[in-house]
Amino acid sequence: MNKVFVVFRRELRSYFATPLAYVFIVIFLVLAAVFTFQVGGFLERNQADLQSFFRWHPWLYLVLIPAISMRLWAEERNSGSIELLMTFPITLWQAVVGKFLAAWCFAGIALALTFPVWITVNYLGSPDNGAIVAAYVGSFLMAGGFLSIGMCLSAATRNQVVAFITAALVGFVFLLAGFPLVLDFVRGVLPQTIVDAIASLSFFTHFDAISKGVIDLRDLVYFAALIGFWLAATALVLDMKKAE
Repeated sequence: MNKVFVVFRRELRSYFATPLAYVFIVIFLVLAAVFTFQVGGFLERNQADLQSFFRWHPWLYLVLIPAISMRLWAEERNSGSIELLMTFPITLWQAVVGKFLAAWCFAGIALALTFPVWITVNYLGSPDNGAIVAAYVGSFLMAGGFLSIGMCLSAATRNQVVAFITAALVGFVFLLAGFPLVLDFVRGVLPQTIVDAIASLSFFTHFDAISKGVIDLRDLVYFAALIGFWLAATALVLDMKKAE
């Protein structure tokens, strides 16, 4: 665990050593505010909730999270520093978990900095703060899901642009699988059991359930399994690349 923490601390520091962290946080906060107040019509809805805020998180993460994950391994491989990292007395799994947790923590910091929106809705009305907390938990878990996918695809290439594009495309597939228009379409040609299976793979389906204030064990297991699967895939890809 100490070795994971060493990698975690090293990686988290590297974010704030460059303007990338600050640019990402500013862009995320600005876009979140724009989509909440302008596009989402937060004030015009005249309702004390943050549905117009959380509704856009999947789409924000679809673009912004790959910007974090694209450098996790692609930069290490391109610069050659991955060989130095692998000489440290740590296992491949410890390196993968440490880097993932650092990126996830960074995303969590950006998410936590949206607290003025929460304060605003409490100032204007009496929202269900339990549901808001649940939605924040769901958003954080979804960010972890996007990051785990992006990390695996970053490990597969030296090119950060390629890592960004492929992570966004795969993330889009995971979102689209639970989109009502897609489910309505496949429902007409496939059995309901298959439709349900497709929906169960989607970020949208599980995040939507949590954002309504219901934290179901199935949704937590989904995100845990998804993150675990993609981290295992990352370790496998890195091991294969090391053998090349």
